[in-house]
Amino acid sequence: MTHLPAARSSLGARLALAVAATVLVSGAVAVTASASASTTATPSATAVPTVAPSATPVPVLPTPLKMASNLDLECYRTNPYTPPTTTVITRHLNPVLADLPAEAVTLGNRDKLCVPVAKNNVMPPPGVIDFVRFVDLSCYRILGMPVNRTLRLHHLNPVLRNMGVPDNHSVITSPQHLCVPVVKNGVVPPSHVLRLVQHIDLKCYGTSLTSLNIPLTLSHLNPVLGNLPRHEARVTDGRQLCVPVAKNNELIPSDVLNIVRWIDLQVYDIVTAPLPVMVNLTLRHINPSLASLPAENASLVQAIQLGLPVAKNNMIPPG
Repeated sequence: MTHLPAARSSLGARLALAVAATVLVSGAVAVTASASASTTATPSATAVPTVAPSATPVPVLPTPLKMASNLDLECYRTNPYTPPTTTVITRHLNPVLADLPAEAVTLGNRDKLCVPVAKNNVMPPPGVIDFVRFVDLSCYRILGMPVNRTLRLHHLNPVLRNMGVPDNHSVITSPQHLCVPVVKNGVVPPSHVLRLVQHIDLKCYGTSLTSLNIPLTLSHLNPVLGNLPRHEARVTDGRQLCVPVAKNNELIPSDVLNIVRWIDLQVYDIVTAPLPVMVNLTLRHINPSLASLPAENASLVQAIQLGLPVAKNNMIPPG
């Protein structure tokens, strides 16, 4: 009996030590869990801004109909320029003329530059104007085999449709120009725009005479010519039909091809006032087939023609 209190004291000490150890372990676990939670929470919080919703949206191409129907090009007579001898093989892209054979043509004298404009203060819609404003085509004389095919042409631009301009039948004859994409004064469009506009090549055929005899107000869309004033033009006789082609064996991305194959312009003579001052430009080719050609100097003399978007034989672009 004399040893019982000591035993109880010893047992109590062991229990106290066990409880203390349990508390220490529990505290360590809690601290570890807290540290672990803190460690894992930080990457989770910082990872949120890097997921897809914060990424830059992929630019969307306009539909073929929106692109084609809003593309109006005013063509200026330039100083004459002949590039180094260059022969390219042209191949038709539009379904209406896809049966025509490929044809080799040699670039001759450049005598006009066609630039994007808006008509009667009606601007292309958002998502379309970003592409249209960078379509600049340098036009070179070419020779080729006559086609002599009759086509029904339907105006696509909303301004012309609202003016009640009727369809017309026109006979395309021999090729006269090849109009190819360029940039002016080193102003290159954004990459997603360049991806499309660098493949807009138009082969222009002489046509039987048609006449509109309508007035239009034209304003420039390209930033390089944005300082030129809005001006009046009277649209008179039809001279050419410009249709989309590919050059050589260049590969055109399928989504781009689905747009450029529908770009057809009926080119009319216009009567308009001379430019207030001569405009001097430096042109550089952006189509892959002609990218090796040197830069060119071009002086704009006066606007002489207007290309208006049309559809052939009731084949309306998708969209």
